[in-house]
Amino acid sequence: MNLSIIIPLLNEQESLPELHSWIVRVMNANNYSYEVIFIDDGSTDDSWQTITSLSAENQNVKGIRFLRNYGKSQALHAGFAKAQGDVIITMDADLQDSPDEIPGLYQMITQNNFDLVSGWKKKRYDSVVSKNLPSKLFNWAARRTSGVQLNDFNCGLKAYKNIVIKNIEVSGEMHRYIPVLAKNAGFVKIGEKVVIHQARKYGDSKFGMSRFINGFLDLITIWFLSRYGKRPMHLFGAFGVLMFVLGFISTGFIIALKLIKLYNGYETILVTDNPLFYIALTAMIIGTQLFLAGFLGEIILRTKNNEERYKIASEVNL
Repeated sequence: MNLSIIIPLLNEQESLPELHSWIVRVMNANNYSYEVIFIDDGSTDDSWQTITSLSAENQNVKGIRFLRNYGKSQALHAGFAKAQGDVIITMDADLQDSPDEIPGLYQMITQNNFDLVSGWKKKRYDSVVSKNLPSKLFNWAARRTSGVQLNDFNCGLKAYKNIVIKNIEVSGEMHRYIPVLAKNAGFVKIGEKVVIHQARKYGDSKFGMSRFINGFLDLITIWFLSRYGKRPMHLFGAFGVLMFVLGFISTGFIIALKLIKLYNGYETILVTDNPLFYIALTAMIIGTQLFLAGFLGEIILRTKNNEERYKIASEVNL
């Protein structure tokens, strides 16, 4: 099979028939063998009924329905697990991603041998203040932190080799950083393609300003995990030992200074009356806690269980 097209969605019943027809036109025009996997992430409208109707009309259409809303990352993970195509395309269901871009993305994977190709919505139709400027800042920070030189991490239109999506774990809110996860897994040939961004035709955006705040927090998480995820003691232990040693030396200095003064008959104060003593004591306590945090992190890393991902209510044509 040439292509698996994975489309996570939440309350997009109006756009699904048009999106499906558009994808079918592109697939037939290029003679692709394909499957379209819709993942209904807990929709409260008639999205699932629309998916089942499309599946009855077209055997290439498949669907997964979650019991409740788990988030885009979990939806993509479910789709990746079912995908059988040589090339996997992910796109949003709101018609802002154009299926006409699929042949170009497919060729970059199959002919140019990219592991992953990310879309770049260079010209956007979103609000400048609420989306464009925060997105530019977010992408700049993501490039500097991750080392992956993409202009649009948030673009949902991406293409992957099958081997890539089978070797990465997309959890939490990490769907924005799939290229970073792929790079960390060893897939370093990552490309970018300028794609058309279309104005939303139906409904409202499911993402607000909070996605940028969450995005920055996730960026810190993935930076930490990529550097210290397999060796937390190297970070916490190093800082812990450093703080403990500084606190220990400071405490020794205070005690030695008091003994010298006593020996020479100078007036002195109680060690506990010296503010530096409490600073040193606090440093030793924090150092011990950081060391223990690193130690516990190593234990958890060796005994961790996979988090609960999602519960599927039903599937169609899978």
